[in-house]
Amino acid sequence: MKIKTSILIWAAALTAGSILCMQSCTQDPEIIVPQVTFENIESLFSQKSDTVYVINFWATWCKPCFKELPEFEKLRKEYKNKAVRVVLISLDFPNKHDSELIPFIRENNLKSGILHLTDTDANKWIDKVSPLWSGAIPATIIYKKNKKEFYERSMTFDELQKIVEYKLKE
Repeated sequence: MKIKTSILIWAAALTAGSILCMQSCTQDPEIIVPQVTFENIESLFSQKSDTVYVINFWATWCKPCFKELPEFEKLRKEYKNKAVRVVLISLDFPNKHDSELIPFIRENNLKSGILHLTDTDANKWIDKVSPLWSGAIPATIIYKKNKKEFYERSMTFDELQKIVEYKLKE
């Protein structure tokens, strides 16, 4: 049991480190998007730092998601020197990682931290993200410490900015 716990802690730290590096490291020409289970990233939804987390669930096949991605990219760029982290969590099918997700990211020049959630049994983890979530996408959670907001709809840059500014002052 001790070994399993150590492995989970290591995996969570590695995932968190990957997210931060994806946002701040110089991007390699090779696009790397970690494939993760919800268990690997569950701690991402309960960070206690002064950072504002903007976590968006999306997929390449979701037209409203595609339409709002530039808003999240603009937010990431606008707040790159502040305590704001934008994380895009793709819900694309696991077998589409290389054939659709990576080319989509490249074609759309996405620079935000991106994870590919490969847990296909969403019923096991949707309520852990938010009990308000029906499972529809796009969906966004914005939080700082214990104060969380959940939105099961498309978001504009102005909406995102207003919420982030409020959270930064909390």
